[in-house]
Amino acid sequence: MKSKNPLPPLVEPAAELSRAEVARYSRHLIIPDVGMVGQKRIKNARVLVIGAGGLGSPALLYLAAAGVGTIGIVEFDEVDESNLQRQVIHGQADIGRPKAESARDSILEINPGVEVRLHRFRLEPDNAVELFAQYDLILDGTDNFATRYLVNDAAVLAGKPYVWGSIYRFEGQASVFWEDAPDGRGLNYRDLYPEAPPPGMVPSCAEGGVLGVLCASIGSIMATEAIKLITGIGESLLGRLMVYDALEMSYRTIKLRRDPAREPITELIDYDAFCGVVSDEGVAATADSTITARELAAMLEEGREIEIVDVREPVEWDIVHLPGATLIPKDRILSGEALAELPQDRPIVLHCKTGIRSAEALAALKKAGFADATHLQGGVIAWANQVDKSLPVY
Repeated sequence: MKSKNPLPPLVEPAAELSRAEVARYSRHLIIPDVGMVGQKRIKNARVLVIGAGGLGSPALLYLAAAGVGTIGIVEFDEVDESNLQRQVIHGQADIGRPKAESARDSILEINPGVEVRLHRFRLEPDNAVELFAQYDLILDGTDNFATRYLVNDAAVLAGKPYVWGSIYRFEGQASVFWEDAPDGRGLNYRDLYPEAPPPGMVPSCAEGGVLGVLCASIGSIMATEAIKLITGIGESLLGRLMVYDALEMSYRTIKLRRDPAREPITELIDYDAFCGVVSDEGVAATADSTITARELAAMLEEGREIEIVDVREPVEWDIVHLPGATLIPKDRILSGEALAELPQDRPIVLHCKTGIRSAEALAALKKAGFADATHLQGGVIAWANQVDKSLPVY
């Protein structure tokens, strides 16, 4: 079916396909919309994927299998055991290895004809635009708002389209953003999210979890959109937000329009400050009210009367919790509902998984008059790494 409103092909075709390439890509070549010319475009394409994690894994594997000639990977992390539930480009033997190298090896095992370029550094305002300029198309599979805004703004300044995806628990989203799209169809991520959500409002996958197989659904949609842009076939998700609910097994699309109040993007900014992982109130509250895991352990060994309050969710408590702690989820503290349950006669130490949620809860306690409250730096993860290494981490 021909698209009603096709975008022009993003990439010029390569000169030829070898006999081996014709054999490898034959199932593409006999699709009339792709054919020899489309496959030559795919061969000539240079695609940069940000992250070799949950979304990057399936996207990278299928882009490689499809014959994308040059694939760049921006990734500075190492493979952790908790990754393997969804990051299928890595295996058991890769635990502890750089993700970029593990991803490259998997790609070359699928298709040795692909050139893989590794960019083993954190994407930053001082390197993003120059890096993006080397590619035709960007795929953003990152899991935090600061990097998403950076990718968006750098793509605008580099004049590149990018495919975006997001996952959380059982729901995924995907779209295409391209400020310089032809026919006045240009949109970017700031048309969808003019401002970052307030700190603590949107938990990360590390805090809220994600169904592993959801990554395959959204990652494959991202790879599909990339192929469509490269070859100029079909109806792009540019101007549409696709929302997938795995529990309902429903897909729906929402029309996106340019925000008339949006200011033009002229430079890159401090995205951590723009998104504020912890609110200003949380930062202020923790300034002189933070203790380390070892300090807390020493206080407990001395027999100090301390109320340890775990502000995580019940499912996290079931995985691991500190000895003697009481579970009071953060939202019950922020709403004021749980304040009456907290003691006034002894110090309170709040903790969460890594220290972000407990900082927000601490700000609420300080505001309510609990002067002798602190929070645990690094949360239960720091305790497991520094005090009791027998505890599981997640």
